[in-house]
Amino acid sequence: MNKVVVGAQWGDEGKAKITDILAAKSDFIIRYQGGCNAGHTVVVNDKVFKFHLVPSGSLYEGKTCFIGAGVVILPEYFEEETKALKEQGVSLKGLKISPLASITMPYHTEVDGYSEDSAKKGKIGTTKKGIGPTYTDKMARIGLKVQDLYSTESLSEKLDVILPLKNKMLEKVYGLQPYTKECVMSLCEKYAEIFRPYVCFDWQEMLEKFKRDKATILFEGAQGVMLDIDYGTYPYVTSSNAIAGGAATGSGFGPCMIDEVIGVAKAYVTRVGEGPFVTELTDEIGEKIRQVGHEFGTTTGRPRRCGWFDAVTMRYGALVGGLTSVALTKIDVFNGFDEIKVCTAYKDTRDGKIYKTYPTDVYMHKYLEPVYETCKGWGVDISQIKDYNKLPENCKKYLAKLEELINVPIDIVSVGPNRDQTIFK
Repeated sequence: MNKVVVGAQWGDEGKAKITDILAAKSDFIIRYQGGCNAGHTVVVNDKVFKFHLVPSGSLYEGKTCFIGAGVVILPEYFEEETKALKEQGVSLKGLKISPLASITMPYHTEVDGYSEDSAKKGKIGTTKKGIGPTYTDKMARIGLKVQDLYSTESLSEKLDVILPLKNKMLEKVYGLQPYTKECVMSLCEKYAEIFRPYVCFDWQEMLEKFKRDKATILFEGAQGVMLDIDYGTYPYVTSSNAIAGGAATGSGFGPCMIDEVIGVAKAYVTRVGEGPFVTELTDEIGEKIRQVGHEFGTTTGRPRRCGWFDAVTMRYGALVGGLTSVALTKIDVFNGFDEIKVCTAYKDTRDGKIYKTYPTDVYMHKYLEPVYETCKGWGVDISQIKDYNKLPENCKKYLAKLEELINVPIDIVSVGPNRDQTIFK
């Protein structure tokens, strides 16, 4: 069975742990979208591994891990990440990069940083890693792909088109320094060496072989459904399709290759960056969740915004994300809570209207307040429980309430950061 793992909320749900566990029984793991703005943390025997571009399945020997065409790669960041993983004993022998993946250039990060820092209104809250500008150039057909690094003629011809446009924008719009062709060609020579050990020019034969051999394929997404460029809280979103549908375009395999879609969600909700968040808690309860759950960004270290579980966004995420099941993480964070709230609907404070489906006009969200149901806590540590039936009764009731509200089965329950702290229902 081929599976897609997607974030079912605003990212940071613990996808890396679930991907890592499922990768053990997979032959081929594909990262299909996003860039180094994603941050995935895997804990194995209390040893922490941090991933940004490299697929989480790389911790297993004998697996092929592929960075697909839908990914954008910041070369310097990729170099740092692979070096750090190797220093931790990760071989990366099975790591491959699609020649069709896009490259984040220095001018992309400069523009991203300038846009965020100078915005008085409409700040998105990006990681300033150049992700949005890279995707912008990709769609405008003036981007560079990994394969361009290995043909001096092709690269030269492309730059003759790209640089006049790019330099005019850098100077006239952003007040930034232009780039000479010689400078960019020199940079690309360095990038070619960084990627050389991993570029898979015979990727078509590789994909055909895995398909022919009926290999088990795991598609790994970044970010979450609510950050999807089309279905997320636009414009406070990422610049690619984080939903399961993105796996078909970003990997090289068609949608018929997907059998299951596992949505990873926290037992509460977090968000990094700007944008609406109806259940956000700005009081001591929100701070308690942040501290107990260690809610600080893997990529930026920024404190995450925290709130109660939102069944409205989750139902929406299940629909547009194509979820067939849910992996619920961080439920152990509630070990010390007497009461746990769940948002079942939104109420418009202007006219009292109740919304049970997600209002996609995010600019009206400032008028919305959550409608809550309260569940009882369980008051004991569940982090070492391995059997679903041995969970406290109130914990099982909480899980049953979530299943009822989102109408998707919760098949995996994570009770801690380590691999073995996982219950398969």
